[in-house]
Amino acid sequence: MSNSELKARLEQSIHQHRDDYIAISRDIHAHPETGNNEYYANDVLTTLLQKHGFSVTSNVAGHETAFYAVKDSGEPGPTIAYLAEYDALIDIGHACGHNIIGVSSIAAAVALSDTLSETGGKVLVLGTPAEEGGLQGKGGLNGNVKARFVEHGFLDDVDVALMVHPSGRTRLSGPSLANNHLYFHFYGKPSHAGSSPHKGVNALDALVLLYNGISVLRQQLPDGVRVHGIITNGGQAPNVIPEYASAHYYIRADTREEVLALEPRIRAIADGVALATGTTVKIEHQVGPRDFNINHVLNGVLLEEFTAAGETVDLSEKEGKGSTDAGDISHAVPTAHPYIKIGPDDLIGHTVAFREAANSVQGYDALITGALVLARTGLRLLTEPALLQDAKDEFAGQKNRSNAA
Repeated sequence: MSNSELKARLEQSIHQHRDDYIAISRDIHAHPETGNNEYYANDVLTTLLQKHGFSVTSNVAGHETAFYAVKDSGEPGPTIAYLAEYDALIDIGHACGHNIIGVSSIAAAVALSDTLSETGGKVLVLGTPAEEGGLQGKGGLNGNVKARFVEHGFLDDVDVALMVHPSGRTRLSGPSLANNHLYFHFYGKPSHAGSSPHKGVNALDALVLLYNGISVLRQQLPDGVRVHGIITNGGQAPNVIPEYASAHYYIRADTREEVLALEPRIRAIADGVALATGTTVKIEHQVGPRDFNINHVLNGVLLEEFTAAGETVDLSEKEGKGSTDAGDISHAVPTAHPYIKIGPDDLIGHTVAFREAANSVQGYDALITGALVLARTGLRLLTEPALLQDAKDEFAGQKNRSNAA
């Protein structure tokens, strides 16, 4: 079968099941679940994969709502993995469009798997919960489940990993920030705030000093480094001296090394304010996502496939950077994490407007287009050995330079 016939088979598969994919994405949008609690989405997505002949295992990599799905041709060839996300944000639902991400990856995987009898190789779907952070499970509050997949060996035989993320503009894979988390717990002594405040030790005072101390530190930070956090507990009643107060902070930078270098300075502030206020402090550390390792060979393929699908790709430098645990995958295998337009150019993630765009006609059109682009990219990697080798060589060169540094 010719490449043009294989491409036609991809398109036929995706459009044949278009209504089902949109209905499932809409269903997940209507049932938002926070990280490590995506039992409904896990069931819906794994049922879909099993319907299309994938062998599926749930409760993998230490997370009950994670899954691993595979369809193997039984013949030699590359292994292409698609990354599926399906968690929602606390209170605001699918305001990052993960209802689109999970289904678009699966639609691409199903379509590509229909060509395996001709191409050989394997297609995987890695169901990775808690990209936005989890409420339970080994990944902890910060999620970072994709790192667990790497640690548990699920990327060991993968040649390339692919996904597409909703956005206000269609873009190629770009940089993201490494991100670690610090949780501060201050302990004091309670007392009546009106009659005997002098007998208490105010944990909230310590937390306020920590907040101000970090704010002062920010003016001394280099460009691109971000430190931001919230007070998660400031006491229970205004007439009681708080005996406990807590905060959750993110440290972000272009590399994991920069994040780790800054952490001792922030810990020192916490230790200092505890000493000054007579409180004690416990600091919990959790490793967040790594920075994203851009593969320019894959970006070149994506540019061609987005253009062929009728998308206008914005090649300008993106303003601002967030974090994604796809960064951990990108340091394990060549990875693509492009973006596809689902709303106006100024659409901002983690907002009500983004949530509504993820449940719009344009959003679901993007789901189908994104799936087609991912499937075509996967087909080219299965059938063009030189292209796949170029992507792997670029990745290997980046790793070698990183190790040498």
